[in-house]
Formats: sequence, structure tokens, C-alpha cells
Amino acid sequence: MFDEARVKAWTGGVPIEGDAVTQIHNLSKLPVLAGHIAIMPDVHLGKGATVGSVIPTKSAIIPAAVGVDIGCGMVAVQLDMSASDLPDSLSTVRAQIERDVPVGFDLHDDRAMIDEPLSATVGALYDRFDALAIKARLGKLDEARVWRQIGTLGGGNHFIELCIDEAQSVWVMLHSGSRNIGNLIGQCAISMAREIALKHDRALPDRDLAWLDEGSVEFDEYVSGLGWAQDYAAINREVMLTLVLAALAKAMQRDIEPMATAVNCHHNYASLEEHFGQQMWITRKGAVSARAGELGIIPGSMGARSFIVRGKGNAASYSSCSHGAGRKMSRNAAKRQFSLDDLKLQTQGVECRKDSGVIDEIPGAYKDIDAVMAAQSDLVEVVHTLKQVMCVKG
Repeated sequence: MFDEARVKAWTGGVPIEGDAVTQIHNLSKLPVLAGHIAIMPDVHLGKGATVGSVIPTKSAIIPAAVGVDIGCGMVAVQLDMSASDLPDSLSTVRAQIERDVPVGFDLHDDRAMIDEPLSATVGALYDRFDALAIKARLGKLDEARVWRQIGTLGGGNHFIELCIDEAQSVWVMLHSGSRNIGNLIGQCAISMAREIALKHDRALPDRDLAWLDEGSVEFDEYVSGLGWAQDYAAINREVMLTLVLAALAKAMQRDIEPMATAVNCHHNYASLEEHFGQQMWITRKGAVSARAGELGIIPGSMGARSFIVRGKGNAASYSSCSHGAGRKMSRNAAKRQFSLDDLKLQTQGVECRKDSGVIDEIPGAYKDIDAVMAAQSDLVEVVHTLKQVMCVKG
């Protein structure tokens, strides 16, 4: 299916749609590649490049490959409680979290109330924002919204979950990114790359494969904005986690403490790394860093299992693994194919929304997470297996 010199894929036993194959072929022909592309088992159609791709580039970054939810990723932490401590019905817990953590298009009335040292971390992020040159390209910017969205979930496939592991310990796991400001920075960089491609008459198989060259003003502005947005996304998850733990404590009328440091990992981002003896930009578009010994998170869908994993540092994958199960059909296709009865059946036993607004997130719209995990057994080892019992969606 692919030229192994240009593409290495971990997709055994997992289907890939034809349009995604075309995107991979298009991507593999770009002159800025620094080596082969690594394709993860959750691969599916994306914007320009497939979701589930690890893309090495030399002295260049493809903004659309990074995407517009810059720094989107996961955080998970084990709590000092077991499944038997949970109430028989989790509806009250879900309602409390939904009151205390803005979801969908909602945002905080003011900045989220958080304690030190996290408050100082947000303050440092605020100071760095003023120095971003790319801000001048973003048009009229509602800066108050930037800060009121820290500690908010968003919509789509973003979620907050309570999970039970193999030892009956309770975990909180959530998925979110850099919210509207990351989208603005991403869209701006994509537009700059397209304009440069037109100016230099670059023959591209897809205009969303346009890149920014290292050394250019546009590249420097984007890289600064990119790094800032990735930090914003990680901090957004940290703040949200503190709000979720407080909501959980309030709903259960007991103290809630984490058992260890939370695992917090991006899966839409770019970083400068060394692989095969050379410096290159690694873009993980729907992929997680899996260096030897590094912990990561691979979530399933609303009704499936998720995994805390430890990386094996596989060099051929640029020390990466999948970011989840991956969609096997589009959102519109899912809405056409599945009914509310299907949603209720497939999320049986999970306290979650079961209405038409989340049919596109039905487990049946995603690939089989067990097949995805089997296909990447040489990339990661499973540390914990988590089963969702409550899920909050925007």
C-alpha cells in the first residue's frame, strides 16, 4: 500500500479509508520531509494530513498538520478512592461537574478560581502572551475570552470521565486543548503558509500541506505562538482537573486527593527533536510521545476502554503511539447511521448524555480500541486499563 522508505504504518488488522490513504501518499511526496512518515493505527482523514500521523520535517513546519486545536491532549490521575466508594447513581456527580466546568461554548464568568502555584503558572502564561508577535495578525482579539476559557472543556470529542481501573481504583481523565485562541493562531498560520505557497508557486497536492520555512518571519511568529498555545492547552487541562476534583469532592461530600502526579500529554503539536542523528521538527497530528519509560494516555470512545501506557521508545515511530481509537466514519455519517436507541445501548452502564447532540460521538463511530492497541504492541505497554463509568460532553 505504501512505499516503506517513505511511510511506515502500524495498522495491521485496522482498516484505513481510501481518502486517508490518498492523504498519506500526498504527504509522503513533500520536499520538506526529513524522513519517513509514521502512521498510527487510529489513522483517519484529517485536514491536509491524516489524523494519526507523525510527520518529520527539516527546517519547516506544516501548520495544517499541527491543526487548529494546538496542544489538544489528555490528562489523567488516579484518586484515593475505589469503585465501592462511588454512589450507585453518578448523575449528581455529573451534574456538579457540568455546573463547575464550562462545556461547549460556555466559559467562566471571570478567570477560574485556582490556588497557588497553578495561579502563578497562569500568570506567567499571561505575561508571555503580550510578547507574541503573531497577536498582531489575529485581528480584533477578545483577550478577556482567552483567560475566561482557561479551565473549560469545549465540545466535539472533548470529554471529562470517571473511570475504574483493573484494581477497582477510580481515575479522572479529561480531553481538551487550547480552545479559541489556539484555533486563531492555527488558522492564522495556515493562511500564512498558503499565501507563501502561492507566492512561490509551490506545486502542492493539497493546499493544506503548505509549510512555513525556518528563518522566515512567519515561521518565527508561528513557532512562538505554537509553543505558547501548547503550554496554554496543558495548563487548561491542569486547571480543569483541579475544578473537576473540587466538584467531585463537593458532590460526594468528602475530600478527594490524587494518588500520584497526573499524566498530561499533548497529541496535536510540534516540537524540535533529534531522531536518527539529526534535528528535525516532529509534528504529531493525533499521536502521543512514547519515549522509553514515558507515560501516556490512549482513550477509547464513550463506551469502550481506555489505557494508561508506557512508551517503548520505538525509533521507527519517532517514539510515538496512537492518540485514541480513531474515527471510522465521519460525524455526519454517524448521525445518519445511528439512532438514539443505538446510543443508549452502546453507552449502557455509563452515566452520560444520551441525546441527539452526541450521536456523532457514539462508540460505533470509532475503531475497535482493542485492535488499535494490538497493532502498536511494539510502541507501548499497557500500565492500566480503564473503564468509563461517567462521561461529560460539551
